[in-house]
Amino acid sequence: MDVTGDTTPRRGRGARERILAAAARLFAEQGISATGMEQVAGQAPVSKRTLYVHFRSRDELAIAYLQTLVASGETMESVLTRADLDPRERILHLFDQPVTDASAVRGCPFIDAAAEFPDPTHPIHAYAREQKLRMVRLVTDLVTELGCREPVALAEQLVTLADGAASRAMVLNQADYGRYARAAATTLLDQALA
Repeated sequence: MDVTGDTTPRRGRGARERILAAAARLFAEQGISATGMEQVAGQAPVSKRTLYVHFRSRDELAIAYLQTLVASGETMESVLTRADLDPRERILHLFDQPVTDASAVRGCPFIDAAAEFPDPTHPIHAYAREQKLRMVRLVTDLVTELGCREPVALAEQLVTLADGAASRAMVLNQADYGRYARAAATTLLDQALA
């Protein structure tokens, strides 16, 4: 708020951050495909010219949004790199839905993005695939560190459980749905370590 009492968001400085914040809200609420650039500009608030100076297309904006999610640590995959947890706990925390202020459970934004852009050659789909492959590499490293037999197969099983739980949590709007997959993951880990 300025000295005049005006609470209207300022234009100018911070435009890129406001655009990304507006896009994040809109993409989470209604999806990438259903969100228009004019709508993002209005929510930011910035002129369409300013929006296109920062992002030449909705695809470019969507990828920047997904990259921002990765950098923020607000994805389920982010727990895999936490140094304060042992490898087993990192894996099991995959099944805890990230806490957000949204009224509805959103599931995995990378799965959502890939579903909206099913062509595997589309840049958004390709970025989502890259993140899912990164997730399995991180889990493979963790189960290898634990001394599990067949770490690649086990990692694929665990990430399949995590992605499935995130998808069902979204469909059922049940944030704690991951508890079922967590129980299965615990069994898989126990058997692999036996």
